[in-house]
Amino acid sequence: MEEDTGVVTTIELNDSTRMPLLGLGTWKTSSSAVFQGAVEAAIAAGYRHIDTAYMYRNEVEIGRALRAKMQQSVIRRQDMYIVSKLWSTHHAPQDIPVCLNQSLSDLQLEQLDLYLMHFPVGIQKVGDELYPMKDGQILSSDVDYVDVWRGMEALKSSGKVKSIGVSNFNILQLERLLDLTKIPPAVNQVELHPYLVQSDLVEFCKSRNIALTAYSPFGSPGRAKELHRGATDPQKLLEDPVVGEIAKAHRRTPAQVLLRYQVQQGIAVIPKSIKPNHLLENTKIFGWSLSQEDMTSLRGLDRGWKACVIDSLKSHPYYPFE
Repeated sequence: MEEDTGVVTTIELNDSTRMPLLGLGTWKTSSSAVFQGAVEAAIAAGYRHIDTAYMYRNEVEIGRALRAKMQQSVIRRQDMYIVSKLWSTHHAPQDIPVCLNQSLSDLQLEQLDLYLMHFPVGIQKVGDELYPMKDGQILSSDVDYVDVWRGMEALKSSGKVKSIGVSNFNILQLERLLDLTKIPPAVNQVELHPYLVQSDLVEFCKSRNIALTAYSPFGSPGRAKELHRGATDPQKLLEDPVVGEIAKAHRRTPAQVLLRYQVQQGIAVIPKSIKPNHLLENTKIFGWSLSQEDMTSLRGLDRGWKACVIDSLKSHPYYPFE
């Protein structure tokens, strides 16, 4: 086994701030006392990066967990790296600060470390609905994500967010943002794992000094059944024999191998778990290395397979996954 010469646990962003490479993902963990307890357990286990979003509907519980751990003197605010996201129903200029302010209020914070545009496609605002529908289709809007980004730049100027970035953007969309706006995205958060390597996107982001955060690093095994896509869906990345062999050779778990695969490339990773044993296990990804052969074997599993898609927005010109 190759030894890791330095235990690198953070990455420097293009605005000179630092982001922890390991974070707690919280998608598909809606609000509950159990979830609040899980966030508290994650902080106790050493997580200092929490990833959430307006549309996850769990920011109140995360705020309570942060407050509890601060009151217990386990953490100070400056120890934590908190990420949230602007949802697509708030792409109109007047709605952008409203969405941020709601997240700040729910999280009981005055400032976010990183604020992301969740998706390049806008969705019409209908009351409080996340996905307003008509005739089985999501009601999309034609707001240009470049204009939304200018609203994000204004939030950074306001001091309510330290860094701004995007999520689910493809290369062409990133190029357009870089060409037409003042502040480059600090981060692009996208789905990445050995079944979806996205080499071109990874190389492009590195060449433009845009950090990457990998979501669904295990291929999103906890997705709802309606998000499984028939016989073409290889739901079992954690059970892949190649991953298993590498794990065995290093005396690690498949989950640890899949997380190490990302951080070894300088890609931040945000696994989701609410089980204390998994939370702790997922922190043990520093101080050891995968070999180049291991990395090549894992990349060799690539099949361009994406777990998370929104099929009903496919026809939109800004849909990023085609």
